[in-house]
Amino acid sequence: MLDLCLLGTSGMMPLPGRWLTALMTRLCGSSLLIDCGEGTQVAIKEKGWSVNPIDTICFTHYHGDHISGLPGLLLSMGNSERTEPVTLIGPKGLQKVVESLLVIAPGLPFKINFIELSEKEEDLQINGYNIRAFKVNHNITCYGYTINVLRGGRFYPEKAKENNIPIKLWSFLQKGDKIEYEGKLYTPDMVIGPARKGIKVTYCTDTRPVQSLIENAQNADLLICEGMYGESDKVLKAVEYKHMTFYEAAKVAKEACVKEMWLTHYSPSLLRPGDYINEVRKIFPNTYASKDGRSTTLKFPEED
Repeated sequence: MLDLCLLGTSGMMPLPGRWLTALMTRLCGSSLLIDCGEGTQVAIKEKGWSVNPIDTICFTHYHGDHISGLPGLLLSMGNSERTEPVTLIGPKGLQKVVESLLVIAPGLPFKINFIELSEKEEDLQINGYNIRAFKVNHNITCYGYTINVLRGGRFYPEKAKENNIPIKLWSFLQKGDKIEYEGKLYTPDMVIGPARKGIKVTYCTDTRPVQSLIENAQNADLLICEGMYGESDKVLKAVEYKHMTFYEAAKVAKEACVKEMWLTHYSPSLLRPGDYINEVRKIFPNTYASKDGRSTTLKFPEED
């Protein structure tokens, strides 16, 4: 299962009761963060989670409201006695940006590994997560991220018995290993069924509606999507600054056939996002105007 917490929902600047947008996930003891604006580590403490297990931080882009909280967060991680490496992922130029920020956070007790993105789409496997980064359309290079938690096929002991596979080989085959034993090759498909449906979450802020977002969010269990403006008359402003309105985000969610959408990254002028949700739900019914700290646990689907 995958725990998620949308730590903050504000765009551009933090407001009283509204931190800057960041998402934190937890999977099998590993914690991942997407974006790290001012106030992120406070939001983590408010949630009651720990900064210590964070081993991966993804950045959508390098505007201040998405990365300015990083030095303080890394210092807190160091003060929590973390010594294991931390991997940072983001658009090209990541190492230069981060090293500039770390002038005020010297002497960290852990190594930082950098993965810089340059292609339109890139796939990464790290700490149990299968991550796809995909370019979107903002006024600087910006990526969205889809997190897939894959699930292997079910183990069938009856298949193992039918294939006369020695019991002592079962555990190796369950792990996906091929085993040669007494002159015969045994393969995982001899005991394991087809891959089962996993968990899929897509996170995207600071973009116009684009096909890459629709394609990469296809059939997601959850789409966390920016809605900078709830007012219907702000379309021209959204186009100018390359953001989305609630209604544009709802059309993306509908076209991508996602199960649920959380809106986030609100304009500071948008004081009551929930006032617009009924109209938005006429486009995509399962839409929620998120508040800071909105959380859920996504589980693998039940099987017959």
